[in-house]
Amino acid sequence: MKNYIKFVAIAALGLVACEPEFDKSVEDGDFYSSGEANFAKYVAVGNSLTAGYADGALYRQGQKNSFPNLLAQQLEFVGGGDFNQPLTNDNLGGITLNGQTIASNRLTLSLVNGNPSPTPIEGQPTTEITNTLTGPFNNMGVPGAKSFHLLANGYGNLAGVSAGQANPYFVRFRSSENASVIEDAVAQNPTFFSLWIGNNDVLSYATSGGVGENQLGNLDPTTYGSNDITDPNVFASVYAQEVEALMASASAGVLLNIPNVTDTPFFTTVPFAPLTPALLGDQLPVLNATFAQLNQAFAFLGVPERAIQFNSDGPSGVLVHDESIPNISTQLAQVLQAGGLDAATANLYAQQFGQVRQSNENDLLVLTSSAVIGSLNESHLSVLMGLGLPREAAAQLAVNGVTYPLQDQYVLIPTEQEDIANATAAFNATIAGIASSKGLALVDVNAILNEVADGGVSFDGGLITSTFATGGAFSLDGVHLTPRGNAFIANQIILSLKETYGSDIPMLNVGDYSGGPAIGE
Repeated sequence: MKNYIKFVAIAALGLVACEPEFDKSVEDGDFYSSGEANFAKYVAVGNSLTAGYADGALYRQGQKNSFPNLLAQQLEFVGGGDFNQPLTNDNLGGITLNGQTIASNRLTLSLVNGNPSPTPIEGQPTTEITNTLTGPFNNMGVPGAKSFHLLANGYGNLAGVSAGQANPYFVRFRSSENASVIEDAVAQNPTFFSLWIGNNDVLSYATSGGVGENQLGNLDPTTYGSNDITDPNVFASVYAQEVEALMASASAGVLLNIPNVTDTPFFTTVPFAPLTPALLGDQLPVLNATFAQLNQAFAFLGVPERAIQFNSDGPSGVLVHDESIPNISTQLAQVLQAGGLDAATANLYAQQFGQVRQSNENDLLVLTSSAVIGSLNESHLSVLMGLGLPREAAAQLAVNGVTYPLQDQYVLIPTEQEDIANATAAFNATIAGIASSKGLALVDVNAILNEVADGGVSFDGGLITSTFATGGAFSLDGVHLTPRGNAFIANQIILSLKETYGSDIPMLNVGDYSGGPAIGE
């Protein structure tokens, strides 16, 4: 069964880089005012959202359309100075370590089986991380960084990259091997700063489908895995230290909170019930007949809600492995044998379906699941054939999401979503509290992107929504912003600076910026 998830047809993405002219020149600064803030030296601290990461990679044109760079252009009207970024070498986006590619190129839309799908652009990347840059740099956004990483000395040490103890992006522009991100930011004596950190403290757990641990109660982040959720007390402690350090020289700053990551297209594009009668074809009655005896066993064991049934007149959910429900493999094997199946077949079915159910409206299938649903799971096929099944029989039990359940990395079940929501709420409470106590500007990105996801937000000449590829807010990776999305965020910062510091800064024309990739092929 071939992969059948189709992406929305793409129209009018505007695949060109946008660097619009300003309505007024810098010389017209008399029209504007910095208010109580001093924007002479702006330093932006954060992760990929600050760096300008988009379309699954960090590439030059994306960096030029980062929200700090767009904001810095507007700050020139009120005394802002130069804004330097650690630009990559090309628009491919991949990076290399000693010539070996360690991060993939940016995504572009290519036809796969006749459907437009995000695919890495071809080409050999030229950004080699051992070729370190000479700073300082105003944009201190480091893709992949979590809150506690910003304080870690040696986070840019080349020797630690292979072991996962250092960040390859920070290696390129750190001041020394033992420097921390915050140290390099503070050393520039910023008069104004932005801090947008904490997304990755929940995002990596979410995008991995919950493959990780919720580290609630664990106060030692050195023991965390890469996909774990940060303990809220750890976040509160390191975040307070970071703000305090940046305020040593800054007269003003803006904090951005964390959006509900599960509202992004990465989690809302693939429907929970993608299997239609047309797609299942003549296999539909065969599948239902195959699962009939299994469903009887589920009912006998008191779990009829686990019954697997594919609709003949509408879409059906995919099979998912749900680690939050009891594993009834042992009991299931016994009941299936009692019902007439031989021991080998009963045990095989029990192991495969003992902790399985169909997806429902409470589940979120991640964007990457679209590439595997309905395709043959070669690894499981080999396992089944190793157990003695003929290839044809093994293949019938190895179709991802149809006869073989989607594994954890492809679905966020409700308990995992709850962990994400609770952590996000705790992090945002910390951010709001610090902004209030320190008199800093606050941008409620959480509320703003909720509006984008809930019907969209208007701007002059259009509407920004969270629809994958065509909504204008999110890039092709389904998580990071487009140039238009970054311009929209920059405007929200400008509004918050007006409210907090009385600053009068010209707004960006959001419609001048691409709602698709920052640059075409």
